[in-house]
Amino acid sequence: MTAPLDRVLGARLPAPPDGLRRGPFRRGAFPSPLHSERRASRVGAWLGAAFLVCFLTGMISHLVQDAPSWFFWPARPVWLYGVTQGLHVVTGLAAIPLLLVKLWTVYPKLFEWPPAGSPSRLISRLSILVLVAAATFQLFTGLLNIAQWYPWGFFFTDTHYWTGWIAIGAVAVHVGAKAPEIRRGLARRGSPGAVAGLAPEQAAELTAEDDAAEHGAVSRRTFVLATGAGAGAVTLAMAGQTFSPLADVSLLAPRDPSVGPQDLPVRQTAERAGVTETAVDPAYRLTVAGPNPLELTLADLQGMRQHTVDLPITCVEGWSAGGTWTGVRLADLLEEAGLARDTEVTVESLQPGGLYRVSTVAPPHASSPLTLLALQLQGEPLDLDHGYPVRLIAPNRPGVMQTKWVTAVAPA
Repeated sequence: MTAPLDRVLGARLPAPPDGLRRGPFRRGAFPSPLHSERRASRVGAWLGAAFLVCFLTGMISHLVQDAPSWFFWPARPVWLYGVTQGLHVVTGLAAIPLLLVKLWTVYPKLFEWPPAGSPSRLISRLSILVLVAAATFQLFTGLLNIAQWYPWGFFFTDTHYWTGWIAIGAVAVHVGAKAPEIRRGLARRGSPGAVAGLAPEQAAELTAEDDAAEHGAVSRRTFVLATGAGAGAVTLAMAGQTFSPLADVSLLAPRDPSVGPQDLPVRQTAERAGVTETAVDPAYRLTVAGPNPLELTLADLQGMRQHTVDLPITCVEGWSAGGTWTGVRLADLLEEAGLARDTEVTVESLQPGGLYRVSTVAPPHASSPLTLLALQLQGEPLDLDHGYPVRLIAPNRPGVMQTKWVTAVAPA
């Protein structure tokens, strides 16, 4: 009969006598009472909430950009995608100090001996390894992404997406493995739940930890306030790129929503896209495929009925900035080409390559009176970096899907 895993591990990895323990393995090596189950559980709850918001908003962005047949994304409210992506970036940044504090509360556990005394303990430790690695990778690469610095050879978007699934799966496994400790840690101090499942000496030790944390050099309240202040400061320092009233205090925001040609930031320049010559070529034509195909010059488009809308450009990096756009309604062009106004279409750019040179406009956006093939921004002809001669602007879509330098529209 096979011996239980805890007995096997205990036999192979005996705890050394107290007198032989050195450094972090000795008793009392971590005297701070804030290295406790209660603090770890409560910071972990905040961190878990931040990760959940990040995961869900990240999934929304992924589905909007690569929509399966069952997914529906509305054209209104026009600010919805900006809110979801702003939450994604802000909660991701707030998770950085929360992760550091969480690791600080539990790092003495790394020096426990034996490392794993039971199957549940082994699963818990393995899930922690995967969780910490995935969380650190997600937050670090996400931070570099919003700064537009890519010192790696992989495609960020796909890697970020799949690592997000690994991280959220590791969170679920970790919560399942540590459920009793988490329940005790989240229970109100002094309640039966706070000492449920503990031996009398463990319950006494937990109470002593709480008392020491209340009256020690760094109290529990100071610890909580410092953690909250750190996460809040990071949030305020970045949120202004999405929520303009906070722009003056968002000192760490990589984008000022009012800086750029025609008072709007630019993610992809005409030079980088390779369209500095083709976009200004007098031979430019916009083609619209359909039963009555169209081939329009810039002058033809300027002679059509113009409409003006106020719509934001919202980037996947978290910033959002509003502009006043003037141009021809996409639905009007589709109707003139003999297509239904809600036809799903693809919009193609002049740029010769790139992942976003073609975007799909779903029926809710194609038929929206707010969706334009814009010719002007802020009452002036489009700057070349903003998509001259013609660009797509549609409500409630990521900036990478607001195709610039448009040359062709066709049914999808």
